[in-house]
Amino acid sequence: MIIGREGVVSLLEGCRSMRELKQVHGYMTTTALVRDVVPLSRLVDFCTGAGDLDYARSVFLRIDNPSVFIWNSMIRGFSSSELPAEALAMYRDMQRRSHRPDNFTFPFVLRSCAATSDSQFCGCVHSRVVRSGYESDLYVSTSLIHGYAACGDVESAEVVFEEMPRRNVVAWTAMIAGYVKSGRTQDAVRLLQQMDFAGVEANEVTMANVLAACGRIRDIDTGRWALRRLHRLGPDVIRSNVVLATAVLDMYARCGSLRTARELFDGMTHRNLASWNAIITAYNQYERCDEVVELFAEMRGHGVRPDKVTLLGLLGTCARRGDRGLGLGVHAYVEKTSCSQDVQVRTTLSHMYAKAGDVQSAFQVFWGLERKDVVAWTGMIIGLGSHGRGHEAVDLFEAMQKDGVAPDGIAFIGVLSACSHSGLVEEGRRYFDAMRSDYGIAPSLHHYGCMVDLLSRAGRIAEAERFVDSMPLRPNAAIWSAMLSGCRIHDDVEVAERLRRRMAELSPANSGVFVLLSNVYAARGRWDGVGWARASMRQKRMEKSLVHSSVGG
Repeated sequence: MIIGREGVVSLLEGCRSMRELKQVHGYMTTTALVRDVVPLSRLVDFCTGAGDLDYARSVFLRIDNPSVFIWNSMIRGFSSSELPAEALAMYRDMQRRSHRPDNFTFPFVLRSCAATSDSQFCGCVHSRVVRSGYESDLYVSTSLIHGYAACGDVESAEVVFEEMPRRNVVAWTAMIAGYVKSGRTQDAVRLLQQMDFAGVEANEVTMANVLAACGRIRDIDTGRWALRRLHRLGPDVIRSNVVLATAVLDMYARCGSLRTARELFDGMTHRNLASWNAIITAYNQYERCDEVVELFAEMRGHGVRPDKVTLLGLLGTCARRGDRGLGLGVHAYVEKTSCSQDVQVRTTLSHMYAKAGDVQSAFQVFWGLERKDVVAWTGMIIGLGSHGRGHEAVDLFEAMQKDGVAPDGIAFIGVLSACSHSGLVEEGRRYFDAMRSDYGIAPSLHHYGCMVDLLSRAGRIAEAERFVDSMPLRPNAAIWSAMLSGCRIHDDVEVAERLRRRMAELSPANSGVFVLLSNVYAARGRWDGVGWARASMRQKRMEKSLVHSSVGG
């Protein structure tokens, strides 16, 4: 029995599995239909939709003159896969073979640009969009905004957005999401307000992005305004939408309302992995280590499998607690997961062991890393320094540079702190000078604070004072605290007296510095000084209370 084109197309459209499709394809190879672009289009489209890209490619390569529909099916399939770069290669090949992309091609290609963070390719696609006359196509323009924003080129995304003749909620949301991703959170909130003024109703995705923006800038007032606006979508929209509920939870936690975040989490009728990660991350940020461990156990009890984000949060808790026993248990669990060879996870494991004082295990994990970036090196340097192993930290810092890894500002904080804890004054001075001269890094207050701490701990109080006087930045409470600690250790009341006059500039939030000054006076039996320090401390606390009262009122 011979089946014609319409019959084969009908069979292909009725396929429910790749097995059935291959049977139909097998029949096609015995007839002229194997070169017919109509059934081949259905065949390739089914393969890419089913995720069997190898079979789709094998069919595609035997087609003499693929239609634009077939090209689009192949590009779409790869753009949704773990091989988005293949979609870009397909697009290049399509143009080399003089096939013109259409308004369906560009969004698939731009999705791949976003997945590969290829801003340059995104720009090339944009040029072709304009030449092809699709710049006013709403779907294509929105894809351009998303592509540019995902690549970090939010300025180009803005240009596309501003030139759009009309915008729907998806276009507005893409631009808002771009602002959030690039850290321009104030612009994200501003754009929602413009969207409101333009009469475009936000959807759940829009509001989730705006709530993320409010959380990042700790703007609880705008967050509450967004929540009031959110209720336009329905009275139970938060409880019924796990993505929105997670965004609200995260916003409250970031803005300091951990209790509200937990109440919302406990009241959620459905929780996904993102919800668990959000609450675990929140407790981690507030260093509530016991709750993090309890939540992880509860999460496992609910049958939710942890991912990389969960494990990084749990390892961060182990590091803060310095709990080697718990860390060993987490390490054993990590080895059973797909994250066991992840560079970031193994780097955090190394940090955790170093913080817990198990330097041998830390080094074992560290040297086992295939690729050691500056974060991995810095974690080991900080871990060694915090346990008084400054010489080893310095050696590792030198090894990092010999390995071709340039230190960043945090790495310098790590090595300067290590020098401070081990009394390596000359080494610390050399590294501080090298920051600017060798790497062009301008020292921050953290770096200056490390140097003041280094000199003060070593008993070079007068030198530390001269160093502070030469700083181009205004000293903060941490720097005064470092000097006062040195004065207390080395019984230098004379310098403490001079600092006393300068500490009147401190804000009410820094009353704790006066505790150190009081201790310096007490060590010398200077009870008049102790009385002055304690009176100043009470005054600062009173000022702080008045500030809070005025803000609250």
